[in-house]
Formats: sequence, structure tokens, C-alpha cells
Amino acid sequence: MSSLAGAHLCLPRACGDLISVLRSYAEQSPDQQVFSFLLDGQVESVLTHSQLDQRARAVATRLQDMDLVSQRVLLAYPDGLDFIVGFFGCLYAGCVAVPTCLPHCRTLDRFHAIAADARARLVLSTATAAARHLAMIEQGRGRSESTPPIPWLASDEIPSALAERWAMPEITAETLAMLQYTSGSTSQPKGVMVSHSNLVHNTRAIVEAFGMGQKPAKDTGVLWLPTYHDMGLVGGVLVPMLSGVASVLMAPAAFLQKPVAWLEAISKHRATISGGPNFAYDLCVRRITDEQRATLDLSCWRLAFVGAEPIQPETLERFAAEFAPCGFNPAAFYPCYGLAEATLMVSGAVRGSGPTVRAFDDAALTKNLVASVAGKSSEGRRLVSCGAPVGDSRVEIVDAQTRTKVVSGRVGEIWVAGSSVGQGYWEADEQTHRAFNAQLSDTGEGPLLRTGDLGFVFE
Repeated sequence: MSSLAGAHLCLPRACGDLISVLRSYAEQSPDQQVFSFLLDGQVESVLTHSQLDQRARAVATRLQDMDLVSQRVLLAYPDGLDFIVGFFGCLYAGCVAVPTCLPHCRTLDRFHAIAADARARLVLSTATAAARHLAMIEQGRGRSESTPPIPWLASDEIPSALAERWAMPEITAETLAMLQYTSGSTSQPKGVMVSHSNLVHNTRAIVEAFGMGQKPAKDTGVLWLPTYHDMGLVGGVLVPMLSGVASVLMAPAAFLQKPVAWLEAISKHRATISGGPNFAYDLCVRRITDEQRATLDLSCWRLAFVGAEPIQPETLERFAAEFAPCGFNPAAFYPCYGLAEATLMVSGAVRGSGPTVRAFDDAALTKNLVASVAGKSSEGRRLVSCGAPVGDSRVEIVDAQTRTKVVSGRVGEIWVAGSSVGQGYWEADEQTHRAFNAQLSDTGEGPLLRTGDLGFVFE
């Protein structure tokens, strides 16, 4: 459940598409390092604005030569910076990027389901990953009888000289930029249609809400989330790129296998912004030893976002207590709420204010009633506020049965409108109409996105 109110953003060079944003940076600050990737704690590779722009133009030229403009292209990359090049290469070509995980035994079914649903024409990856996939097919483990074979293209083997032949695609702010597939944990994955405008609006909203790049302070980010996930792509790639903030990336497995690696990266690179789901903070508490904590300096960490799954106040409290000797300030916690259907972020806290936690009567909540209780009452359920809507997002709390706004003090379904809300689900008209075109029955207001999540507003 969430507490949810509004903000507005106005940034210079307010471009309507990400191509124009990166091209502008490549001209004005070509040698500025924007991305670096860590392997075993050491910087393995880097990308400057000009390098990313050149590589994206080269990939785009090859895609345009293959007559793939407006077609769906799967991005199936191993961990590293090649994904970023492939993603911008798709945008530069006027293709529709479809981020997905690199297929292996446990993810083959999902990979084939996404490929079939998107009707993808090509898989972009690296030469090494493509060779491994071919080996899987030869061993009879990478083939899908229901999906026609899809060619793979190694973007790291495309000559950079092709960049000189690149032609700006004919796009508008509303042109489809990507399909962001939902987790599919309870149903078949659905591809959310995200436009250039959706990406730019949500990215700007996050930059403003996070207060990024403001002088005199200069932010640096560290992120381990997978870049094919909306939180990793928008939060770890697009937000730093738009704001001009340097982003240090690391493999998800590096964190999962050794949680202290995340905090070591924050400490070493003096990162001011980082975060992840609730489980990430819990894993740090459970797996990082006293000896490891003694080596960390987290006093630089000024915004620790937490979202993507229910936020547990106990997790935040335990993390704050365990890492206080390392200089971590609990006011850095930044609870937020979002979903792929709204590009990423819908609401967030105020930077530097820390989490707002209140206890509510548990029995009342089961009846969709909101009644606060004092302190840590045994009868109360402690909830973390997800803050106020960001950008131009509008949030309504609605009775799902009557489709009318609920009165103050009641729980309802969270409905969202604004420039970050996607265009619908790919080739799923009925599901799109049900989720993206909701209207309030008494006023006719709409369209609004039905999130399926429950929440309430409190002062």
C-alpha cells in the first residue's frame, strides 16, 4: 500500500527523443565519461558520450541496411556496456528495442515467448554470446518449435566506420521506442509499448525528483540491476545519460554472489545515488560481515532508493543500524513506487527526508479502511510511504467495483495518468483497453491506467 500529490520539471535542452539528447551531449561534452562497468571490482570498460554516439550510429547503420526500421529487435546481451550500445543503436535506427535477458537453460521459455509475441526480426548481442547460443541450438537446447529461427547479429563486430553513413530516422516524440516486457510471474509476459516521449518524460521526472546534477554537488551513481529490467534501464542508464551524471554499473550476479561488492563500489567510487529492491538491503544485512563493514565508508551515499517490491520498514531500520558505523545516513532512504506500464517511476519521497513510516490498524485495512494507530502497536501494520507523484503524473485511488474515487480514509486501487504512461500492451487490444483506458464511472474522467495495486493517500 502506498501514500501518494505532484511536481513539475523543466530542464534545458528539453528534447522530445533520446537520440537528440545523446547527440547534443556528444557535441557539447564528447569526452565526458558517462558509463563504466566493473568486473571483480575493477573498471573493465568505459563509454564517453562521443563513443556511445559513434557506436550507436554504426549499429544503427547496419540495422537500417538490413531494412529493419520500425521492426522489433531483441537485445540479449551479457553483462557489460554492449547492451547500452545496442539499445541506442536501435533507437538511432528507428527500430523498436526489446530488452530481454540472455537466454540460457532457465530462461529459454521466456526468451522464446517474448520473441514470438514481439515478432522479433533480429537478436542483437555480442559475438561471444551469439556463439554460445548457436552451440546451445546444436546441442538441441536452444530451439523452439513454435518460433521460427531468428538471426543473431554481433554488435561488437560492426565496424565503427559505418557511423559515417548513419541517417537520422523519421521519428516523432510518440514513435514507439521499445517494448518493455513485464515480469510474467503470474501470467504470460506482456510487452508495454513505450514511446520516445514516455522515456524522456519519465527520465526527466526522476532527474528532478532525485535532484540530480545540481551544483555544487555532483552526483555519481552505482547500479547492479539488470539493464533489461525497467528499473535498471531507465534508472541506471537513461537517467544518468540525461542528467550528465556518471554511472558505474556492475553485474547483478556480482552483487547476488557477494553483496558487499555493491557497497564497496559505492564506497570506492564515492557514489551519491544507488539503490534496489527491498531484498537487496536485507541481503546486505544478512550476508555482510563485521570485518567487511569495517572497510566501508558510506557517508557519500545521499540517495538510497528502494522500490520494485513491497518495502518493509524493518529492513530499512536494520540496514540503517548495521551500517551507521560506516557513515550511512538513514535520511538517504528514498522509497518510491512505479511499474513498467508507467515507464518506471510514479511516485517518490523527498530527497534527504528519509522514509515516512506509520502504523495502521490491521483489521481495518482488511476492510479497506485506514485507521492509524500509535507507535508500534501489536495490532498495527507498519507501512512505508511511497511519497508523492513525480513529474506530471496524476494518481487517483479508486473503488475497483464502482470505478469511483474513494473517500479519504479508504483503501482503493491505484490509477495513474500522465506523460509517462505507456501506449498500451503490444498487440493486445482487449488487455490494453482494460488496463490503459479506464474511466471513472461518475465523471467520465480518463483514460487512466489501472495498476492493479492497492494504496491510499494520507496527510
